[in-house]
Amino acid sequence: MFRKGRKASPTFKSFLVAAAVMFFPLVVLGVVFLLIAVRQVGRFRLRIWQIMLAGAVAVLVAGQIAPLDALKAINLDVMLFLFGMFVVGRALEESGYLEYLAHRFFRRAKSASALVLAVLFGCGFGAALLMNDTLAIVGTPVVLLLSQKHRISAKMLLLTLAFAVTIGTVLSPIGNPQNLLIAIHGNVPNPFWTFLKYLFIPTVINLVAAYVLLRVFYPQEFKNGDLNHENVEVKDEKLTFLCKISLALVLVLIMTKIVLILADPSLDFKLTYIALAGAAPILLFSPKRFPILKTIDWSTLVFFAAMFVLMEAVWESGAIQAMIGGLGASLATVPAILAVSVLASQLLSNVPLVALYLPILAKAGAGTLQMIALAAGSTTAGNLLILGAASNVIIIQNAENRGETLTFWEFARVGIPLTLINVAVLLLFL
Repeated sequence: MFRKGRKASPTFKSFLVAAAVMFFPLVVLGVVFLLIAVRQVGRFRLRIWQIMLAGAVAVLVAGQIAPLDALKAINLDVMLFLFGMFVVGRALEESGYLEYLAHRFFRRAKSASALVLAVLFGCGFGAALLMNDTLAIVGTPVVLLLSQKHRISAKMLLLTLAFAVTIGTVLSPIGNPQNLLIAIHGNVPNPFWTFLKYLFIPTVINLVAAYVLLRVFYPQEFKNGDLNHENVEVKDEKLTFLCKISLALVLVLIMTKIVLILADPSLDFKLTYIALAGAAPILLFSPKRFPILKTIDWSTLVFFAAMFVLMEAVWESGAIQAMIGGLGASLATVPAILAVSVLASQLLSNVPLVALYLPILAKAGAGTLQMIALAAGSTTAGNLLILGAASNVIIIQNAENRGETLTFWEFARVGIPLTLINVAVLLLFL
């Protein structure tokens, strides 16, 4: 023990400084989590993007990440993909074509139960092919419209969409970025068939589990009578025509992407190209291009830019790597992979976690089953808490722009038990 008044040794001081440098970004991330949970400081109501931006500024000001490194940390591919899909989504909404398509798809749902099942399975399987963020962008205004028309809780339908998008993309190697990373670098043979073989039945069971839990937590919403679906017409024929071209381009390019991955995963092309190609007809030929640009979800783009900076500071600190890497081969079992990927994705985000985990599994000699477990766990993490998946943030911020929201606790009270069930199901089948 140190005597009273005795100065700490230089070695001890160096240790304290190193510890402070390593853990400061994690402390900032913890504060960000806390503020997102409470969303209020005194009389000030905070938005998610404002909190994340404050976190990024904090690590910049503290010198935890250099300004140039912060700029490099912002993933331009993700930013451009989101920008392109925001343009398409906003044009679909502005033209009335999104409402028309929603009516065509959901008009057969004659009760709240049928509607929730349609959202879960329609958006879930749709996200497996069209990617999670795509469905989050176009699905949010759809479920809010359904809520308004049929007087069903907006919060419940937003949760339905979030869970559908997360659970559905477990199934596909192109449903989200982390699955694609595993399909390409995890030596997964015939990725589409392998994912289907291991994960189709668990995905169906987990979608049903989400439906059951929603009924448990929102029983009053399922007591409504028959739903009446009124006919819908598009509002802007010219913009609708451009939207049809945009959707056709997106679908053709996604099919092309699937074919390329089936032929050779290394031939994959960036999601950015798909989103920008879809946005091009609207930005080039629509007279409403500037109003559309003005009203896209810029705050979510700010959130993601800030998140990349904060997560890069956490990554550069080495704290997460030290905690995970020190466990070594003990992390190569399926239960450990599921547990670590679900929990650590809340702190590090799922894509960086997968990038860190893949070499650990490769060194431990892990096989296809372990890679599938990593894909399933890092994706299922999105059901636990709001920050577990980027699609959750897109849905909530998109909803807040339209006067609705989900709080941290509203999400967690359903998400936590659902995630426990999801992981139990995955353990049973893997």
